[in-house]
Amino acid sequence: MIVAVTGPSAAGKTTWCREHHPTDTVPEYVPTGEALPGPDPAEQAAFWCAVNARRWSQALHRERASGLAVCDDDPLKLHYSWSLARIGELSRQHWQAEVDVHRRAVAESRLGFADLIIVCAPPEDELRRRRNADPTRRRRNFDLHVRLAGPLRQWYEAVERVGAARVVWGLPPSGLPVEPPPPGADRYDLGAFDAVMAELPRFR
Repeated sequence: MIVAVTGPSAAGKTTWCREHHPTDTVPEYVPTGEALPGPDPAEQAAFWCAVNARRWSQALHRERASGLAVCDDDPLKLHYSWSLARIGELSRQHWQAEVDVHRRAVAESRLGFADLIIVCAPPEDELRRRRNADPTRRRRNFDLHVRLAGPLRQWYEAVERVGAARVVWGLPPSGLPVEPPPPGADRYDLGAFDAVMAELPRFR
């Protein structure tokens, strides 16, 4: 089974993963110093899709080794681009480039839907309280992530409505649910991918 744990900065997802599943966690992407793409939307989309596909590959490897992979943030991270576009911080052209390249990756089984997605998106005051209580993390884009929390919830509400993955709201205090779902019948279902895109709220 592949589990994705997602939420805005300071939601507690990394702490939860380390506490409950330290040996099965696929860590969040950390910049490696590799050359970043230029401003062209297609180049940017291809770069981030490749980053996400590497994390999905790591999850598959971990699942084969132990039966469980817990991803610190969703490898199919289109929610981030859509949320940026939703608040006006990403152009519709760039968003469409992200959709196209990620859809192709799903069709080629290089990216897929996790079997279980745990979403933690506390209200803004709680996020700020948690940020202030942890001076060890810089969280340079914290204010932006606060703005993205609402669209992130909308994204996973769409995922839940169309049945692309099982969604659990809030970090289970004792680890994974007692009866986790079986692995998805088809993690690479383009019909589910297209249904999520169609279910999302329209841009303003």
